[in-house]
Amino acid sequence: MDKVPLTIKGFAALEEELRHRQQVERPRIIQAIAEARALGDLSENAEYHAAKEAQSLNEGRVLELESLISRAEVIDITKLSGDRIMFGAVVKLVDEDTEEEKTYQIVGEPEADVRSGRVSVASPIARALMGKTIGDTVEVSTPGGGKSYEVVGVQFGA
Repeated sequence: MDKVPLTIKGFAALEEELRHRQQVERPRIIQAIAEARALGDLSENAEYHAAKEAQSLNEGRVLELESLISRAEVIDITKLSGDRIMFGAVVKLVDEDTEEEKTYQIVGEPEADVRSGRVSVASPIARALMGKTIGDTVEVSTPGGGKSYEVVGVQFGA
């Protein structure tokens, strides 16, 4: 089993989702199944089938979360420093074609959210950035074609 790198914040979010699914969602779904079962004939009972499907989805996610949490390698990014890009770094880039600035934090895969500026350590852009420093240029293959970025900032502890 491979370790899953996570920030402290990302690990806490997974634990909270697991707690919610086990202590809130599971009892709610069990209650919905009981209520639907009380309606009678289960073969044509849409509420029962919907509740059973919700139970299956919830339990699948619980197993996934338990696996992620057990394999987590929690990294305290507040203790990281340096000028080389690595896990946890907040990186400021300038697109060399459009001069547009972008800022990304390199995080674990389960906590990645590009819209929030958090990219997975396994993503093409993060892999291209690893080990680079301010002033370096990186080429990233994207679905829309190649992109070229200049690294203009690297910080830790965000």
